[in-house]
Amino acid sequence: MNAITMRPSIYHARNHAAEGESIAFTARFALRYGGKSQNEESARQPEIRNAFNSPFWPFVLASTSVGQEGIDFHWWSHAVVHWNVPSNPVDFEQREGRVNRFAGHAVRKNIAAAHASDVMTSEDPNPWKAAFDAASKTHEDLGEFSPFWIYPGDAKIERQLVSFPLSRDLAKIDRMKEALTLYRFTLGQPRQEDMMEILKRRGVDGAALPLLDLSPPRSAEVASIRTIEETQL
Repeated sequence: MNAITMRPSIYHARNHAAEGESIAFTARFALRYGGKSQNEESARQPEIRNAFNSPFWPFVLASTSVGQEGIDFHWWSHAVVHWNVPSNPVDFEQREGRVNRFAGHAVRKNIAAAHASDVMTSEDPNPWKAAFDAASKTHEDLGEFSPFWIYPGDAKIERQLVSFPLSRDLAKIDRMKEALTLYRFTLGQPRQEDMMEILKRRGVDGAALPLLDLSPPRSAEVASIRTIEETQL
């Protein structure tokens, strides 16, 4: 309801044609971060965020780097447009982390499409609980990340990098993708398609690489190891 009844705000831009004068204009969803009017605008910040996290306007939210941390936009959004390429992979992860979160929009769309019939036949008054309960019983091969973090379907987290002709960002995009893959690799969660793309560019055949088996030893191997240890003692 607050998103529908949101009142507009009046802003003043500097008029370079007339010294000392300003140009007044009205905006319903635009929000200024920083500046002398920060205290006046602080009351509208949660209203704008709540309106974006609703089925109603605004459907597009443009922000400076101040919006890349600590704000959740995943309830009704699963796409991020990068107007520029950040200088490090941490900032890149922070930006996409605004929409790639627990029970995000893309995950809920896939679950709703796959388990609508389960919701209709369930006696649970909470439709989303019924849908996630049904989803948790399928695709167990995806591990503990399913169904709240990942779930197969047509909806996916969308990453869009704006490539302006003759821009310096064109060369930075490839470097950032490689740095991002290595950054995720150190945390144990590389994005597989990015990793394979890097190996391909470097002329490495991923299928020919040796595998590191981290599976626990089988019971027979454990018994053999214990026998060797007892013999040595």
